[in-house]
Amino acid sequence: MTTRALYRAVSGAFAAAVPALALSAQTPAPVKPTLVVQITVDQLRPDYLDKWAPQFTGGFKRLLAQGAFFPKTIHDHATTETAPGHATLWSGRTPAHNGIVINDLGVADAQSPLLLGRGGGASPWRFRGTALFDWIRASDQFSRALSVSRKDRGAILPLGKAKQQVYWYGLDGRFTTSRYYADTLPTWVQQFNARDGAAKYLGQTWTPLLADAEYPERDSVAYEHEGKDIAFPHTLGTDRRRGLDSLTAFPWMDEYTVDMALAGVVAMELGKGPTTDVLSVSLSTTDAIGHGWGPDSKELHDQVLRVDRALGRLIDSLYTLRDSSSIVFALGSDHGVTPYPQAQFGGTNPDRGRVDVRPVIDAARSALVARGLETDALVYQDKMLMVDRRRFAAKGINADSTINAIRAALLKLPGMANVYRVRDLPAAAARGDKIAQRWRNSLPPDMQVALAVTFKPGYYVYTTRYATHGMPYELDMTIPVLFMGPGVKPGRYNTPIRSVDVAPTLAELAQVLPLEPLDGKVLTQVLKSSKTPAAKPRR
Repeated sequence: MTTRALYRAVSGAFAAAVPALALSAQTPAPVKPTLVVQITVDQLRPDYLDKWAPQFTGGFKRLLAQGAFFPKTIHDHATTETAPGHATLWSGRTPAHNGIVINDLGVADAQSPLLLGRGGGASPWRFRGTALFDWIRASDQFSRALSVSRKDRGAILPLGKAKQQVYWYGLDGRFTTSRYYADTLPTWVQQFNARDGAAKYLGQTWTPLLADAEYPERDSVAYEHEGKDIAFPHTLGTDRRRGLDSLTAFPWMDEYTVDMALAGVVAMELGKGPTTDVLSVSLSTTDAIGHGWGPDSKELHDQVLRVDRALGRLIDSLYTLRDSSSIVFALGSDHGVTPYPQAQFGGTNPDRGRVDVRPVIDAARSALVARGLETDALVYQDKMLMVDRRRFAAKGINADSTINAIRAALLKLPGMANVYRVRDLPAAAARGDKIAQRWRNSLPPDMQVALAVTFKPGYYVYTTRYATHGMPYELDMTIPVLFMGPGVKPGRYNTPIRSVDVAPTLAELAQVLPLEPLDGKVLTQVLKSSKTPAAKPRR
């Protein structure tokens, strides 16, 4: 008998031997879940759930009918990207405190190579502090977790630094992990990969799920998908290498991810109790299709309907495998998305609605190189200017003068809203500048960021030709959040909340306490009852 099985047996025997303990309580204690399910739907906006609710038949329909829905949830940070969104949702802390600021500084780690598949090494080495699963395992050492996603960051960051079973798609039909987590894949993953389940999609054609009349969107928009393959149907190629790579941009990728998650629940016996286990599933295809065709496309509409069906199969299967009264669900998203500039700005110029900072940055670097400074002493990345002041000082160059000159030049660019000096963010935030506060929530104090660049709403980076996100405005930062399960009061809650509130609320439902101060708070309005003292937000 395994240690975990012995624990189950002893716990059950103890409960049977002392029924009087349960009967003596004046108020029934809330049920402690045996499975907490964390669902992230990448690039999901809340307006999708309202617009297309009548067409839902699966998971979204169930969650909206039986769960607590918060349509006005914001990611209260400026860098609305996948990595910081996942880290923030499931840790209850902003990027300034969890350390995950942008995708490029997310999970990439050359020291943690993949066990198989294509792609660079990955680990949570940049993540700081703890996440929800750490709090659950601190309460019970036998608790375990499985996290599955198409993306490495979507699988890794929901569990923080925990070395649990974490898998992502290896771009070759197989799910993989890195040496941070294991030296070999467990038997059940090897068996899942050996079934070659992704190959069945090669050569398949994606057509709309419903009749054409159910989609009001235009199906032939020239600027979508970089002008290629802009209208239904869309066919996945038959070449194995290219097809299994391209699968990531077809709705079937989410189905395959759900297949992997359910195989893991069965093999690992997650949620059987008496411990509380965690299942994290991040569905990434809405992001791929949203980037490719944009949020106003027929393709995106159809994709969200298919996510609804995939989530329905996930929830129905979990309810078949386990007692539904012992499962708690939370669903959120890592960010939203802003429509193509061509859809927002008039005219025919293909570059409209885009900001080109390259001439300013290139001129500054050239001037610095002429004075003997290496180009990487000044880095512009994801709307942040980072400066190595020590290297500036070593060459006798005044860093502040350079920063001020760059700022003045950037502010003159069309489409530029503001260029904050990071040192000025606290004062600007104190004056009520919400964008400044979101930048404060994004940047750890030890990060060498000198300037935080913010475009006007709707503007893109000049070189970006796909639909995108990443700005501190409503369309990019507003997400839906839903809770469902024992202890949750169903209903629509129009009170604005923040994404950092999700993890502490789940902790309350799981009857565990966070291990550190949080930026979020417990959403007590959705709790039927409370047994654990509520987590206090960071002061």
